[in-house]
Amino acid sequence: MPKPAEVEELLRGAGLRVTRPRVGVLSAVYRRPHADTDSIVGAVREDLGEVSTQAVYDVLRALTKAGLVRRIEPAGSVARYESRVGDNHHHVICRSCGAIADVDCAVGEVPCLHASDDHGYEIDEAEVVFWGTCPACRSAA
Repeated sequence: MPKPAEVEELLRGAGLRVTRPRVGVLSAVYRRPHADTDSIVGAVREDLGEVSTQAVYDVLRALTKAGLVRRIEPAGSVARYESRVGDNHHHVICRSCGAIADVDCAVGEVPCLHASDDHGYEIDEAEVVFWGTCPACRSAA
């Protein structure tokens, strides 16, 4: 988790103005990987006090566009946000509780970026989602 000064530097480096809502939202995404918007709103309000839901949506959109956060939307789920950007990692999701964890792509050459037929597209990302039951849900069953 970056310190507030590091979060500010990330914002500046992406060409974004440093504002309290931007620092609050980006910090919340770092603290709560794969969080949905409502969770991020709650975390930001804990840190900053009152902030509108629309402001959080606007900041998330700006951070995503700037490449500081990644938006994922697993099937049957609301959008979620993570700070791990710049690599082609994937996710594993528990069918029971919805927990999400990162799964690294193959080490070395990234074979998941080489489609058998790219239809002329220049592919820059592949999304693979693994579904299963997490250890906590398996032990509870």
